[in-house]
Amino acid sequence: MKKVALTVAVLALGLAACEDNAPDNEASTVNTIEMEANADTAAAANSVDNALDATENAADNAVVTDDEAAANNTATNNAM
Repeated sequence: MKKVALTVAVLALGLAACEDNAPDNEASTVNTIEMEANADTAAAANSVDNALDATENAADNAVVTDDEAAANNTATNNAM
């Protein structure tokens, strides 16, 4: 009788382990897609920020260079 009870218990556990996990898998897939989308969005935002910073730095450098050139021209003209 113990063998039968043990066999039934093992079979019941085996069947429980074969439970359909499709809903859990689908939720996991949705979460993964959302996390990847968030990561892609963050990466794109960082790229835009970096591009804006580079543009601002280039503009600042151009202004400094222009100011230095104007100062040099003024000094040269005054020396003449």
